[in-house]
Amino acid sequence: MLKILGRKNSSNVQKAVWACDEVGLAYDREDVGGPFGRTKDPAYLALNPHGTIPTVIDDGFVLWESNAIVRYIAGKHGLGTLAPEDARQRALADQWMDWQQTVVNPGMSPVFYNLVRLKPEERDMAAVKAGRDKLSAALAILDAHLAARDFVAGPRFTMGDIPLGIMVYRWYEMPIERENYPSLRAWCDRLAARPAFRKNVMFGLS
Repeated sequence: MLKILGRKNSSNVQKAVWACDEVGLAYDREDVGGPFGRTKDPAYLALNPHGTIPTVIDDGFVLWESNAIVRYIAGKHGLGTLAPEDARQRALADQWMDWQQTVVNPGMSPVFYNLVRLKPEERDMAAVKAGRDKLSAALAILDAHLAARDFVAGPRFTMGDIPLGIMVYRWYEMPIERENYPSLRAWCDRLAARPAFRKNVMFGLS
């Protein structure tokens, strides 16, 4: 059985468990990271030298980096669904997964960390504003993209929706100013109709 090492309130761990549940893959998740510690233990670093989460172990095969894990699960267990068989559609899913890490995360990280993880007196509100503005500009691009399609890679849900879906859920849950992005909101509502999204993502922020 696939083992996932990482705490459930981590967005990166949520990517892995959401992907597993979409394809009906059984897994065993073990709390690691944050208050659970262990990421700097020698045994964990032997698996993942960066000390990040998640790390997955599949019959002795070890993999880290959350989007790579989603691609692995999709390719092994969801070829033709999560991982499109068409090379161009699969490339589009890959494109938006990479965009989540390179464009969306730099805006999201300071906002989420300050507003969710820190006490009010510890927050850097200038960093929150700068991150929120950067994040909003990125989501305006996604909103425009989704105006012409139901999901990020086309008419069907794919692995490309998973990393961004988690980020957009956080956008709507955090106490921040939000522009009206109707296509983004409609897409998020489509994701919320999926049991795996409700189970693994829609339980608040911590």
